[in-house]
Amino acid sequence: MSTYYNDIIMAKRCQSTYKSNELKGYKMKLNGTAKIEKNGILSIGGCDSIDLVKTHGTPLFVYDEELIRTQCKRFHNALSSTGLKYHISYASKAFLCKEMARLAKEENLGLDVVSIGEIYNALSADFPAENMHFHGNNKTDQEIMYAIEKNIGLFVIDSFSEIDRIEAIAENNNKKIKALLRITPGVEAHTHEFITTGNTDSKFGLNIDNGQAKIAIEKILQTKNISLQGVHFHIGSQIFGTEGTRHAIDKVFSWLNTLKSELGFSAKVLNIGGGFGIRYTEEDVSYPIEDAINEIAESLKSSSEKFALDIPEIWIEPGRSIVGEAGYTLYKVGTIKEIPNVRNYVSIDGGMSDHIRTALYDAKYEVAIANKMDSSANYLATIVGKCCESGDIIAKDVYIQKPEINDIAVVSCTGAYHYSMASNYNQMTRPAVIFVRDGKDKVVIKRESLEDLLKNQI
Repeated sequence: MSTYYNDIIMAKRCQSTYKSNELKGYKMKLNGTAKIEKNGILSIGGCDSIDLVKTHGTPLFVYDEELIRTQCKRFHNALSSTGLKYHISYASKAFLCKEMARLAKEENLGLDVVSIGEIYNALSADFPAENMHFHGNNKTDQEIMYAIEKNIGLFVIDSFSEIDRIEAIAENNNKKIKALLRITPGVEAHTHEFITTGNTDSKFGLNIDNGQAKIAIEKILQTKNISLQGVHFHIGSQIFGTEGTRHAIDKVFSWLNTLKSELGFSAKVLNIGGGFGIRYTEEDVSYPIEDAINEIAESLKSSSEKFALDIPEIWIEPGRSIVGEAGYTLYKVGTIKEIPNVRNYVSIDGGMSDHIRTALYDAKYEVAIANKMDSSANYLATIVGKCCESGDIIAKDVYIQKPEINDIAVVSCTGAYHYSMASNYNQMTRPAVIFVRDGKDKVVIKRESLEDLLKNQI
């Protein structure tokens, strides 16, 4: 499966240089409950997108709640079918609010948190602290203290100095804490260099090849207040195929075998991270969860047999693959600037303040006109935001339905990292976020007001 999917991806990327300019008549791929109604208007979760705009304004993040829950269930079903003991934690950095924390709890997911803010947000929604694990390469003493006071379920230790600080703070508070050690197995994911985290040169974790990870294991085992449960690795994000993960598993099992013989340490937990890719455009193939989990499970069983080690409880941390394809952003079309023989610029009322990934990663997205979904997409445009930056681009040279001022543009697959990375650049106010399901819409994050921009100013 993995080689097959990677071949498809490479072939499509090779074709993209000319195909993008010939893809007339193209229509956006709709995910989950999204569909085109008879009047040509996009609906999501049974809600008319234009009615949503009339009620909530633009820009507007719309989440298909049913699709989010479906993705949660797919992971549970796939892992359950392997017969392995497992735990799923939602990577809250992808998108977190109180409603999302409540949904994760209802779908029997833990939370992967990376800051005091994410912990506080989840606790405010009555998410149990014992079902959170705390990541981060530079946890502050304040954050460690807060997490220990709130009885966080588990720390993912990232450095030598963190071992000392956690031990000291836990001892001063008369607390015993559980932990994993984050390791880098030296396996590279074939993805954007800024989101590759499992290779040797990384700000995350300690490397197993240069011996640092083993030294850290020894150091933790000598503490009185830290109970080492196992190890964690994460080789990158937006990964298609399982080759990298399977290679990392085999390498880590070999290393664990050495630890068992030399230190007498056996991992109870092996956290293999997340990174499951999604389809943003025709260049991508949505990560096949069921096949991938099956391949990973087979690799775990094979490595277990090869090194005569029991398979630890397997933890995974999906984020993007839970919420990414469930998100849509609605914008109002403003200025349309046609430069003969150069480019057609279509401006929308948001921009890099709520859609930073194109500027940051050169990420690609599909765009359509939500009130003209049944029309031919034969207008070549570059969709741009209103921020004072030439690089404020949403999508470059894409075919959309011919736009007019006040049309509603929709960008798909904006559920992961868009609101999380939103800012007040140019004093833009952050959009509202709504969940839609069964024809009903629910505001889960209110639109920021102008007053909100000043609330912390003196």
